[in-house]
Amino acid sequence: MALAKITSISGRAVYVPGNDIDTDRIIPARFMKCVTFDGLGEYLFYDVRKDADGNDRKHPLNEARFKGATILLSGANFGCGSSREHAPQAIQKYGFRGVVAENFAEIFFGNSTTLGMPCATAARADIAKVAAAIDADPTLEVTIDVDAQVVRYGDDSIPAEIRGSARDALLNGRWDAIAELHEGVPQVQELAGTLPYMKA
Repeated sequence: MALAKITSISGRAVYVPGNDIDTDRIIPARFMKCVTFDGLGEYLFYDVRKDADGNDRKHPLNEARFKGATILLSGANFGCGSSREHAPQAIQKYGFRGVVAENFAEIFFGNSTTLGMPCATAARADIAKVAAAIDADPTLEVTIDVDAQVVRYGDDSIPAEIRGSARDALLNGRWDAIAELHEGVPQVQELAGTLPYMKA
């Protein structure tokens, strides 16, 4: 496979609290008039990060100490609502490479996996421990270990499950179904060349 095998993701983290954070909050619909997904990161959580005049509100992503974080922590039912692919795209384009939450909406989870962005589920109390640790030290490195199914932070760790099929796809570099189809084009062309009814 040409795709990278994603065994772990490491970086600084930020906690965005709340349950039922839906895809419209993640990326408001008015910013979805794009031809490509490029630039969507600018509008991540826009309506809760910005006021009507575009000035910063109080929000974790607006805090300088969390700038450059690549792992997002949140609550239950993350990514619920509409099935828009723009939501995980906006998260990734902002710079996040993995998400840890209590659980995820099904379609959001699938769309994130096909971007190579692991979504790990952990208990509320355990996420609170990691959130407290990064609040105390925003420079703390956090690792989503896809293989071992743990989240490490400093000298501590918490269990964090990644659904079997997604975990297997990430670990084996088979997380993008379209890329897999493209990879098979030469074999399809070779086979087509042997079929009499495909010859000009």
